[in-house]
Amino acid sequence: MTTSLPSGSSDDHDSGRTREQVLAAAAACVRAFGAHDTAAYFACFHPSATFLFHGTDRLLGSRAAYEAEWAAWRADGFGVLSCRSSEQQVDVWGATAVLTHRVRTEVRPADGAAVEVQHERETIVFRQEPDGRWLGVHEHLSVDPAPDPDPA
Repeated sequence: MTTSLPSGSSDDHDSGRTREQVLAAAAACVRAFGAHDTAAYFACFHPSATFLFHGTDRLLGSRAAYEAEWAAWRADGFGVLSCRSSEQQVDVWGATAVLTHRVRTEVRPADGAAVEVQHERETIVFRQEPDGRWLGVHEHLSVDPAPDPDPA
């Protein structure tokens, strides 16, 4: 996992440790998503987090809105089979961090079609909570214009 601290960003505490904490939070999120563990996955996000996905027609304005969207997808047969993250970069700005990475996800589509492999780029904005946890406060997912050529 690669990390960087851009010039001008806040580094008023141990930035290396902070980056590792954010990467650990992101890894837990990807692991839960890839396992279709909805409780653990949604616990990675603040209740007021927002979500913008290329497959939805609107901004999902809260974790509850995303959970409702997910439940509708699930009711139609959607399921996540696996998820792999690569090319992680974390930029730390005090108690806020921005993670960008590439994700390769295998899903069972809602329409019952054959398993799909999705190649996407994702940004998650994390905020450190008073108890020290890093929770996602915004997620943006877009189609990867240059997917990872490794099919594994």
